[in-house]
Order: sequence, then C-alpha cells, then structure tokens
Amino acid sequence: MIITLDGPAGSGKSSTARALAKKLGAVYLDTGAMYRSVTLAAIESGVDAADAARLETISSAITIDFKDDPDGQRVIVNGRDRTLDIRTPKVEKQVSAVSAHKGVREKMVALQRKIAATHPKVVVEGRDTGSVVFPDAKHKFFLSADPQARAGRRAAQSAAQGIQSGDNLVREIMERDEKDSKRQVSPLVVPHGAVAIDNTNLSLDETIQKIIDLLA
Repeated sequence: MIITLDGPAGSGKSSTARALAKKLGAVYLDTGAMYRSVTLAAIESGVDAADAARLETISSAITIDFKDDPDGQRVIVNGRDRTLDIRTPKVEKQVSAVSAHKGVREKMVALQRKIAATHPKVVVEGRDTGSVVFPDAKHKFFLSADPQARAGRRAAQSAAQGIQSGDNLVREIMERDEKDSKRQVSPLVVPHGAVAIDNTNLSLDETIQKIIDLLA
C-alpha cells in the first residue's frame, strides 16, 4: 500500500506523514529530504544550482538512507548524519533550483520507487509523489494551508532543530510556491484523484485522523 502526501512548504506534510506512518506501521519516505541532500552535496562541492550536468552526476553518486530515531527520522547522506544540515536557510534557498533539473528528478524518482518496492506499506511525502512518482497510488492526499500558518510552522520546526529562520519567511514560502508550481519538470500540482485537505485550522492530530477516516 502506498499513501502519497503532497503539498507546498510548511503544509505539515512531514509531520503528518511521519506520524501517519507510525500509526499504520508503514515506512515513511521523505522525498523532500532527498532533494535537500543533493542540494547540500552540491553546495559543499561548489556546484552551481544551474549546472545540470554536475548536479546529475552528484545525484547518481549520492547515497541517501533514513534511520529511525526516538526524536525523529535521521537522514544519512554519504554515510554521515546530515539531518540538521539539510534544513539550513542556505539549502532552503537553493533546493527549488536544484530539484527543478530533469536529470536530478529522474535519479531521485528511481531511488524513491526502489525504496518503496521493498516495503509493504509506505507513506511518501513531497511535491510530486502522487502526480509523478506514484501516479497509480490508490490513496493520494494534497495538504495546504495559508502562507502565514505555514510560515509559523516552518519557523517552529527550525527552532526545534536549533536553526534560526530568516526574517522574511512568508515571502520566501510564497516564492518557493511560485517556483515549484511553475517549474517545467514535475511542477507542484494537486494530483489527479487526490483528496485536498486545507489544514490551516486543523491540528496535527486532526489532520491525521481525517486522513485515517478517509482511508477506511
């Protein structure tokens, strides 16, 4: 069983997917963390976000693993725990440009499908999981919320990880929305057949329960 959760930055995809997977006894697959990992590797290698060829090379060589932890899932990149490093403002600013490259997305989509194929239950979240990665998934959801609410959530998430958010988080989120929605490769859309959930005024538990009710 594959459950996809798509939506813009700060819509609660990660928290919802992680908690939902735990309730269902499923594997949680954070596709956004994978693109952030490639972005981090590019930054540390001095590769420009516009250099498609070198970014594809990085995507082909990189190893990305997920490790369960009492405090949340850890992201292991090339053998090192980079959970916090992939959430920095520098990565946040470049990840849209990096993930827009066709070659990068093709490499990551292939890896995402490979991981999902080895588990009976998977909750996968991102921006194109229901539209491109798993278009035939039976259970698809699209989470959204107003920009102010999403900015508040992103700031709280960063603070919990010891990362200071920028001063213009709402603007940055709206700019990210525009970039992700207008990119030529795998744009952010409501997947065909997905249930749209606006969780601006819903708690995390309420959002999860709504999804579980719809799965029944």
